[in-house]
Amino acid sequence: MSISSEQAAAQAAPADTLQRDQSVAKHLFFGDILEQNLFPYPSLRERDRDMLGSMIDAIDDFLAPQHAALKHYDRTAEQPPEFIQALRDMGLFGLIIPEEFGGLELSNAAYARVLSQTSSHDSSTSLTIGAHSSIGMKGLLLFGTPEQKTRYLPKLASGETIAAFCLTEAGAGSDAASIRTKATRNDDGSWILNGEKIWITNGGIAGFYTVFARTDTPEGKITAFIVEAGQPGVSHGPHEDKMGIRASSTTTVAFADVRVEPQNVLGDVGKGFKVAMAILNNGRTGLGGGAVGGMKTLIKAATAQAQERKQFGKSIAEFGLVREKIAQMTVDCFAAESAVWMVAHYIDSGCTDYSTEAAMSKVFASEAVQRCAQEALQIAGGNGFMREFPYEQIVRDTRILSIFEGTNEILRLYVALSGLKEVGTTLSNLKSAVGNIFNDPIKGFGVLGGYASRRVRETTGVGTDKILRQLDPRLRKAAATYEKYVVELSKCADALLRRHGKAIADAQHAQKRVADLAIDLFVGCCVLSRADRLLRDGHAQAEQAVSIAEIFTRQARRRMARNVRGMVRNEDEPMEALAQAVLAKGAYGFDVI
Repeated sequence: MSISSEQAAAQAAPADTLQRDQSVAKHLFFGDILEQNLFPYPSLRERDRDMLGSMIDAIDDFLAPQHAALKHYDRTAEQPPEFIQALRDMGLFGLIIPEEFGGLELSNAAYARVLSQTSSHDSSTSLTIGAHSSIGMKGLLLFGTPEQKTRYLPKLASGETIAAFCLTEAGAGSDAASIRTKATRNDDGSWILNGEKIWITNGGIAGFYTVFARTDTPEGKITAFIVEAGQPGVSHGPHEDKMGIRASSTTTVAFADVRVEPQNVLGDVGKGFKVAMAILNNGRTGLGGGAVGGMKTLIKAATAQAQERKQFGKSIAEFGLVREKIAQMTVDCFAAESAVWMVAHYIDSGCTDYSTEAAMSKVFASEAVQRCAQEALQIAGGNGFMREFPYEQIVRDTRILSIFEGTNEILRLYVALSGLKEVGTTLSNLKSAVGNIFNDPIKGFGVLGGYASRRVRETTGVGTDKILRQLDPRLRKAAATYEKYVVELSKCADALLRRHGKAIADAQHAQKRVADLAIDLFVGCCVLSRADRLLRDGHAQAEQAVSIAEIFTRQARRRMARNVRGMVRNEDEPMEALAQAVLAKGAYGFDVI
């Protein structure tokens, strides 16, 4: 059985300690660490652990012998029908669908663990499963009517019908609010849908599309619809020739005068943006779980390579710079895993405000696995560059993770402005203006109105009780770092609002720094929580977890100090000027001739 003893030994956090309407991430901007939502570190439900044991073994038994075939699928850029059928037979399309509709009803945490396991073998396989569950039919689970669920979920659970999420367009990527696909309402309440979506995962194999279209109705500008692939006017383009995740189906999906019945509106008319954001936020644990699975495979491969390869008469595993890489990969994997499963715990526990934490975990995990892939390839040396070894494909496959389901640049802006919005709304003279930041989400983020120059330390939490009382004494030194820098974050939030006023939404360099500061704080607290839990449970590797927590904290402290300094001393203006010069010329302006 592949479930770790750590997961098997841990007990679920007491339900009465969790403040379900509070956000750990947003509290950080007030100089406050919300202890009761961080400690003790959560675990999988007992039911999930029991199911996962056999499921993970079955996944390994199925995928491990197929590594040569999976590599071939990457080369030919397709998954054959018999492979998709095997995924159906294993029940991998019904992971999160309720049992009453034929699914397995796994929690978000257990679902992420499954994608971690499939990703340890092949990213395209995880994407086919994940795009179906995480986003393709997640809107049906979150917003569907009882009739819609009864009609579609049984076939979605069995995989007879595969789902896809249709949001992105040629002119609407991160700026999702500017979609041009249009649905016009008829007098009988039905809709006529026209437009084209691009880069749709599962687009060529799906029978169920969650489609977002501009409706410009009195109720709102965007509406979500359920559309079936077999309806007249629905078509998809050829398979896209991608850099990575090549075997997964990615196509355009077009809608030409497609009639959509009123009962196929998903959620409320005009509230489609809310539906889209809820789906993406709720589904990010799958992506994070996949990143963790990829890192575990890379660590295993790099360790074997380092031990087997000989240079200068000894194993390269004896060289300090190689050992440093393996240690760093382990620290990053532990940290990403800690954050991803904390967010899954929030979702499974019914928390209502976790979107900022979900964005943080996605940013950290997606970038960690890319670093890990590059380092594993480097350890492999020339072999890593060769197609017969797995490293080059993993580097290609992981590159997409910081782009899709929200680019990491946009998510950093979201993290920063979510926190700044909360600080600003505590000020009576800013409440109305700051609230407008998210009235038009993503697109521009709105602007702040005039900002009074008075200091507002009392509203940013400076001096409030933030001591992490529950930690094991062996983690106190590390905890002191987070207690210090959470106050620095609150000061930075205050300073940004005072300095930029109505231009805060355009101060993207500063927003990135404050977001990275907040991400390090949240991930670091998750690492501390997990290490503390392992110590209290007497886990065999608890001391190693403490070492990881100390290493991560030292590295985070250096990053956080740099970001705090950068709020005042930076190269933002000359960088902007240089970018403007290059953009005006349209090229690099130097030559040695």
